[in-house]
Amino acid sequence: MPGIVDEKLRELGITLPPAPAPAANYAPYAMASGLLFVAGQLPKDESGLAYAGKLGETVSLEDGQSAARLCALNILSQAKAALGDLDRITLCLRLNGFVNSTPDFTDQPSVINGASDLMGQVLGTSGVHSRIAVGCASLPMGAAVEVDAVFAVSPA
Repeated sequence: MPGIVDEKLRELGITLPPAPAPAANYAPYAMASGLLFVAGQLPKDESGLAYAGKLGETVSLEDGQSAARLCALNILSQAKAALGDLDRITLCLRLNGFVNSTPDFTDQPSVINGASDLMGQVLGTSGVHSRIAVGCASLPMGAAVEVDAVFAVSPA
């Protein structure tokens, strides 16, 4: 029987992608003391990196938001791999959003809204979180956006 979050994903027409493999020497997630830490996720889909480039130069605000949304989907995929059941998430505590942007681009919060909005749509009130949205000179593989997350989770 599907859980509440799985049902919400179905209602929204969202199929989670497979959890991406780590790109280097790190774990995709770690759990301690009722917290799930999901490593930074890039905007990857089944074909690889879907959004590369710099906001304010080669990537539009709308594409940046889509990139952040895809990062959030990958975060949920990692959470599902870690927990088995997304209903174990009791609260999204924090999203950290990094935007590959030019020095004069200042709309990083709007970009990361792509991830924040998805968490709210999928997790409801449990998806309301604190966050940062910062610009940076570059990201791994030239990605436009990277997002990581911390969740409070119930015991298995």
